[in-house]
Amino acid sequence: MKRKIITIDEDLCDGCGACTTGCPEGALRVVDGKARLVGDLLCDGLGACLGTCPRGAISVEEREAVPYDERVVMESMIPKGEAMIRAHLDHLRSHGEDGFLKTAVAVLEERNLASAFGPAADLAPSPRAAAHEPPAGCPGLRSFAFRQGSAAPVPSGSGIAEGFLAGEAASRAATPARSELRQWPIQLHLINPRASQFQGAALLLAADCVAFSVGDFHERFLKGRALAIACPKLDEGLDRYTEKLTVLIDEAKVDTITVVRMQVPCCGGITRMALEARSKAHRNVPIKSVTVDPEGTMLEEVWL
Repeated sequence: MKRKIITIDEDLCDGCGACTTGCPEGALRVVDGKARLVGDLLCDGLGACLGTCPRGAISVEEREAVPYDERVVMESMIPKGEAMIRAHLDHLRSHGEDGFLKTAVAVLEERNLASAFGPAADLAPSPRAAAHEPPAGCPGLRSFAFRQGSAAPVPSGSGIAEGFLAGEAASRAATPARSELRQWPIQLHLINPRASQFQGAALLLAADCVAFSVGDFHERFLKGRALAIACPKLDEGLDRYTEKLTVLIDEAKVDTITVVRMQVPCCGGITRMALEARSKAHRNVPIKSVTVDPEGTMLEEVWL
């Protein structure tokens, strides 16, 4: 059947892995230094990963694609080598697709290839799937939210919790400030603008240097906001940043954008990105620009 499905331009892809967090189905993996679609059967063709690629290597095309036939998909994996097969098997295990995994293993057995992947236990459904844990990949690129309320309780037992809490209390007495960061990743190059933590959020768009200049950055600016950081002078692909900000405005429907920049002229680029994204978006969103100097003094605060 002909359907919409993503395609990856290998010449543009640099293997950064940012797209792996932008695929809700987990169908993308970095294999042999390139992003790969490891399972046609789980790609819905909606392109949730498009805004996560800083190189513009991902697009949606309409082509012939087998509708979730694991046997055909597995046959297509075998010529691509052991690394691709392992990535595909792990992909199925991570999503609890036990039926598809059995079919994949059966294909390997028919081709006398199963032994190359270890004992049968290694090909069995993973306990991770039952726990609904995310697929394997670079931990630094996984998108998740945290600190949405009070800190998680520490289980008691054997004095561990009591010792931990006593140490934590002493630490807080010495340094009372706590982190207000509530999501990861934070670099604009890596964030998925369609991630749930950005939905309806107040967005803080901060220049990289600001947090090192403003002593109370967390309390003054970050508290209650989702965060994205960037450097308009040193980062590459600023047009992709503008595209992501446009998605945050139109699709994530961020409530406000607070831009915090340094006094230096080149830092004005981060404000221009926000304004350009708003001009391209279909929604209007309030944008506040805050300028601070290297000593952390607020010089200007204005709505744009």
